[in-house]
Order: sequence, then structure tokens, then C-alpha cells
Amino acid sequence: MIRSALMTVMTSAAIKAGRGLKRDFGEVGELQVSMKGPGDFVSLADNRAEKTLYTELAKARPGYGFVMEESGRVEGSDKSHTWHIDPLDATTNFLHAIPLFAISIALERDGQIVAGVVYNPANDDMFVAERGQGAFGGNRRLRVAGRSELSQAIFGCGIPHLGKMAQHSRFLTELAAVMQRVVNVRRMGCAALDLAYVAAGRFDAFWERGLNSWDIAAGTLLVREAGGFVTGADGEANYLETGSICCGNEAMHRELLALLRGVA
Repeated sequence: MIRSALMTVMTSAAIKAGRGLKRDFGEVGELQVSMKGPGDFVSLADNRAEKTLYTELAKARPGYGFVMEESGRVEGSDKSHTWHIDPLDATTNFLHAIPLFAISIALERDGQIVAGVVYNPANDDMFVAERGQGAFGGNRRLRVAGRSELSQAIFGCGIPHLGKMAQHSRFLTELAAVMQRVVNVRRMGCAALDLAYVAAGRFDAFWERGLNSWDIAAGTLLVREAGGFVTGADGEANYLETGSICCGNEAMHRELLALLRGVA
């Protein structure tokens, strides 16, 4: 585990917000829920967790800016540093009592993501990374899977929900191409955990479109620090801006990107 002052700040904030999510997860039927759009929910749990994260991080690092899923952008006096925060990635899983959800925190410094935390309070899975210091799950250093044959691989993906119907046709075409080449495909519904699973070697590769910086900033650093390769699903380098992701070890990233480009 990385034991820097910065990582202590980030993991402490995640654990504190996670306590609230654990409580709310046990009482999910009582939560206030509203819809941001078709198939896109926000709950009182999201807002409580985001408030906790904002309070803890702002206290520890005054002046840093924030980009948050629920509250949007908050400019800070320190223009070099910005937090990217998803207080509850996979709200739909959470509201259906499926224990696959995560808090995602990333720190951007001068345009580069330099630290990331992905934490699932349901089972206390904690994944952390700092630029140049590696990625860790608990006390174990993470490495992407070493497989190079598609016929032995399991890929993760994201499926566009009801509110993203314009993406359905493209996704189904991409899925058909991938399914013909790999052992199988998994869809967990939590991009932050999907990326952490690639870093941990549980998934061989992952792709998804239509994401935001708070969904992927921490997870993509995990993958890179675990020895993986990350681009957008169309091969672009500015994936935090485009919101599409393709990642895996060198061979799997190359093969998946070729499959996605082949159906474009």
C-alpha cells in the first residue's frame, strides 16, 4: 500500500464517505431517489457521500478545485490542482441492492492525473495508485493480466442505459465483434470497478463509451500504474475529455482497439 500523505488524505476521505454509503445501503428502500434522465438516477446517498468527500478533501487541501458528478465544477484558488470525484459510481446497482458500486477520487495536477482511489464500501475493496509509485489493492501490488490470446480472455464492458439509446446500435455491433473472439464478456455496471479489475488482472481488457472524467480518472491511473495501456475507444489520447475508454495489457489493448475500429 502507498503510505504518502496525499494517499492518506484520499483513502481517509473515501472510508469516511463509505461509512455513510454502507448505512444507506442497508436502508436502500427508505432513500429519496430522483431521476436525472431516463435510466439515470441520483439518490440521497450520492449527495451525502459527495458532501463528505468535498468537506474532507477541501479541509485537507484548501484551494484545490473540484469536478464532481452531482455538484459540478467548483473552481479553487490553486489552479494547478483539481479533484475528480464520483461519490457513488453505479447508483443503479446500489438502488437495486447489488453490492457492486464504488467511490472514485482522482487528483489532477497541471493537467495530469497523479493519484487515484477506487473504493467499494460493500466489501472494503480498496484500490490505490500514485503516478510513478505503482498501483495496489490492499497490500498487494497490482499487475494487469499477462494473457495474450483472445481465446483465453474475459473482457469487461459498459452497456449504454435507457437514456443513451443513440449508442445502442453501435454497442451491439461492437459486442458482436468482441463475442466472436473472447471467452466471454462481463458487464458489472460500475466503470470505476471495471478499471480496477483490469489493473488487478481480473479482466483482461475493458471498453465503454459515454463516460465522464469522474468515472474514469482514478481507474485509468490504476491501469497505467499496473502496467496497462489506456486510450479512448477510438484510440484517442484525450479520453478524459471524450469519455470513452479502451484498456488492457499491451496485447489485449491492441487487439480490442482493432476490433472496435473494425466495426466503426
